[in-house]
Amino acid sequence: MTKKIKIFSLLLLVVMVMAACSDNNASGDSDADSGSDSGGDSKAANQLLKIGNDQEPAGLDPHKVPAHSSIRIYEKVYDSLLTFDENMELQPELAKEWEQPDDTTYIFTLREGVTFHNGDKMTAEDVKYSYERILDEETASIAKSYFDKVESIEVMSPTKIKFNLSETYAPFLSYVASTNAAIVSEKVVEENGDLMQVAVGTGPFKFEEWKPDNYVELSKNEDYYKEGQPKLDGIRYITMKDESARLAAIRTGEVHLTTLSSQSIPLAEKNDKLDVKGYQSTEYSYVGFNVDKEPFDNKKVRQAISLAVNRQEVKDIVWKGDAILSGPIPESMGKWAIDVSEEELYQHDIEKAKQLLVEAGYEDGFETTISTASTYPDMIDTAQLLQQQFEKIGIKADIKQLEWGQYIDTWKSGDHEMLVGRNSSGSDPDRSISFFFSTDGSANVWGFSNDKIDSLSEKGRTTTDKEKRREIYNEAQKKLIETSPNLFLVSPKKFFIVRNNVENYTPSANEPENFNETIIKQ
Repeated sequence: MTKKIKIFSLLLLVVMVMAACSDNNASGDSDADSGSDSGGDSKAANQLLKIGNDQEPAGLDPHKVPAHSSIRIYEKVYDSLLTFDENMELQPELAKEWEQPDDTTYIFTLREGVTFHNGDKMTAEDVKYSYERILDEETASIAKSYFDKVESIEVMSPTKIKFNLSETYAPFLSYVASTNAAIVSEKVVEENGDLMQVAVGTGPFKFEEWKPDNYVELSKNEDYYKEGQPKLDGIRYITMKDESARLAAIRTGEVHLTTLSSQSIPLAEKNDKLDVKGYQSTEYSYVGFNVDKEPFDNKKVRQAISLAVNRQEVKDIVWKGDAILSGPIPESMGKWAIDVSEEELYQHDIEKAKQLLVEAGYEDGFETTISTASTYPDMIDTAQLLQQQFEKIGIKADIKQLEWGQYIDTWKSGDHEMLVGRNSSGSDPDRSISFFFSTDGSANVWGFSNDKIDSLSEKGRTTTDKEKRREIYNEAQKKLIETSPNLFLVSPKKFFIVRNNVENYTPSANEPENFNETIIKQ
């Protein structure tokens, strides 16, 4: 009898365990927290951070591609000479130190023993090649205008390099810290023609594989110069353009981290296995005009449209209130931003807008097209809301939704009439003004040219006194609002939704995706 009881008890225990496992799997919240993966439950699988990515990358070349969907990947593969910390203070990266003997000379001393992911040693020659590639017209680098004051670059030794500038240039070090000034390997560029489909840097993660419309995978750089970093064994960016798919994936644990719009945040907050991490971004939403095309070559038309736009509605409807009014320099840039709330062209005034259209010769309004990206709900919602607002002053706008690659091509070529999008202010006010709106700015895709903006841009770049620079950029912002090549709308709050077994990760405006210390708790 005792033996039978023991056998019965053992069978009962097995049944209970199986039932418990069955209940866990049927709960609708199956846990990727366990670290299981199609490749088994190895350490690599356990420490593979899976991210639901809202967009396919547009290429991997840090010198050419400005799309956020690309930057969030290649910024982990490449390093620059300098970087910023969470307080926006310059810190050494590939350069362990730097000095400025005079106003136009910068000398960087490189870290020794740093290697590219292919095993090649990184030297001052690579730094020289990278900057010359950026400055080469044929590269068509997005960062070219950052360094147009660089007159010559001298390799002083394998670990020391000198930059000679043509004149005093206040934002130089800030741009050296840009991801778009990443140090690349000449050998890799020559072997591949460009870096759009390959990525070999010195950063904390190595590029492994890109399966289009599926995922991009990075692996840990075991030889990273920062000892003990990264903690993760890899990152997989899984393409999930549909927000409902990302919401389902983060709920069930298919991914560890993703982004959601303001509309979906309440749904995520109800799940006790998820953390919502928000921060005020350095981005602003905008509608831009091709000022080479009628009627947008007329300033009064652009001003009329600004008065027709109800920015409060954009904030409340598109972003559910999770945004603040913005000019060309968003509020997250601190003292560099102006208070735009009292600016005349930010006041919603339909009658004055109609009067300006009459003065411009468009008393009956006109027809136009608003182009935007089909895979970003906020851009579509903004375009649709603007379409309704424009109707009140007689402007009939069709909306053209473009796939991401086509949208980027349209942005670059200026082949648009009105374009809805988002920009980032970067780390220096020069980017917000010169980069986007000076006549020769690398990202001036609007055909816009204004002598006053060019003059203020030049003054801001060559003035080192911070208070005087602030006054210059205040004036430049007001001039941009008055001339309206873009209408600056709002600066949104951004959200990451994170499984609560992901530790040591806190997004910030400057470093939204620093995973060097991140681990997945088992």
